[in-house]
Amino acid sequence: MKTIVVLMDSLNRHFLNVYNETWTKTPNIDRFAARSVVFDNHWLGSAPCMPARRDMLTGRLNFLETGWCGIQPFDVTLPAILRSADIFTHIVTDHYHYFEIGGENYCQQFNTWDLHRGQEIDPWVSRVNKPEKPEKFYGRIYEQYELNRTRFVNKEDFSGPRTFAAACEWLEANKDADNYLLWVEAFDPHEPFDCPDEYLKLYDDDYNGPRYDWPNYAPANEPGEAVAHIRRRYAACLTMIDECFGKLLDVCDRLNLWKDTLIIFTTDHGHMLGEHNYMGKNYMHMYNELAHIPLIMHLPESSRAGERVNALTQNIDLVPTILDYYNIEIPKNIHGHSLRGIVEGTEEKVRDTALYGSHGMTVNITDGKYTYFRAPSDDNYPCFIYTAMPTTLWGYVGRFMENQIETCRPFKHTSYPVFKIPVTQQSKKCNFTSFVKESLLFNIQDDYKQVRPIKDETIEKEMIYKLIDAMRASDAPIEQYERLGLTNYINHY
Repeated sequence: MKTIVVLMDSLNRHFLNVYNETWTKTPNIDRFAARSVVFDNHWLGSAPCMPARRDMLTGRLNFLETGWCGIQPFDVTLPAILRSADIFTHIVTDHYHYFEIGGENYCQQFNTWDLHRGQEIDPWVSRVNKPEKPEKFYGRIYEQYELNRTRFVNKEDFSGPRTFAAACEWLEANKDADNYLLWVEAFDPHEPFDCPDEYLKLYDDDYNGPRYDWPNYAPANEPGEAVAHIRRRYAACLTMIDECFGKLLDVCDRLNLWKDTLIIFTTDHGHMLGEHNYMGKNYMHMYNELAHIPLIMHLPESSRAGERVNALTQNIDLVPTILDYYNIEIPKNIHGHSLRGIVEGTEEKVRDTALYGSHGMTVNITDGKYTYFRAPSDDNYPCFIYTAMPTTLWGYVGRFMENQIETCRPFKHTSYPVFKIPVTQQSKKCNFTSFVKESLLFNIQDDYKQVRPIKDETIEKEMIYKLIDAMRASDAPIEQYERLGLTNYINHY
């Protein structure tokens, strides 16, 4: 058997026609969905980028114990398990965070890896003299990306198209092979929303204001025409990468891979584009635009093509599902569940709730009808990072507070010692709580856009108990209950 996983970063579910009749143009995602099972109730686990990937490669939720980090020495990963079973694994990606501080050991889990340079502030094009910046702009301008984008002359030069082209070449080169996992990751449609003008023209964009292709992670205070423009730029990038995905599907047609290949299409999280008056992610409540994500799965022989699944699922379910299809024993210490029974009709559900969030922020839960965002206490205390490798995005955790760091063995699934690092102002990267002071409860069946929070003590208490159960099942560190003000509920539960 063969497996292909296609991961697009920051892919908004509500921008896809297969989930929501919308104005964006994604004919190839639609084409793929027609041959696949569409999951309507799929949720992320840990956020943002690297925590989500750690979830998807280990089958374990990690946001309750640490934030952005590399693969830990004690992590048991999908590629490592497959390699031990003589199944070849390859990743092709332009997600440059894999090769920065805080992104260690992900690609190295695979037999081989292929990185395509140039996204965001990837330190790729090297010039001593700084490039010119536009005089007027909204959002962000980074000198490194201004250099990188000088290499993007034709659409084939952009790193997203190069990534899919390399994936197609790999499939062609291995057309006679079996027993492999190909993991294809495109950074698009992640910001900056930069693509050839031909895609922006598809959306009749007539904006002529200051340059705006890279929004801040902040409230959406730009003029309305600028917000409309950035949404069209996102859509244009999405259409570009959809076209690239179509070329991969063409290879699947040509090589008849539909017969014996499990193909999974998903994302890590969404991206705010003015919804709830926010741009970006990471600092606001984990609204559905961020947490409710697409999952489309093609089964070998195209069985159940075009059908939909409404059972609650999460990103941590990918590892056990893939292992199940390879008939490999699923590790006992993972939090995910195989979805094979659901898609083949032998099971109705694998979970009653989905737990999700970012480290040091709200802890969130849904049962499919309600979502509940549990806010931390005012001082967000106590909160710790547990890691054997104290790196995070572009830096290190625990610097300048070395005397407060302890070592311990807190986990049930490993005896590997880790650092226990307090989350304080010195490690503020992991602690953005100014926008999430209030716990919120929504009925997402009646209010999917989550604009009308409800006040109902009975329902809130029920969701709190479901939250406690889910945290226990996810091996939450004990202080998380105190940080979230749940101690009294536990004492009476």
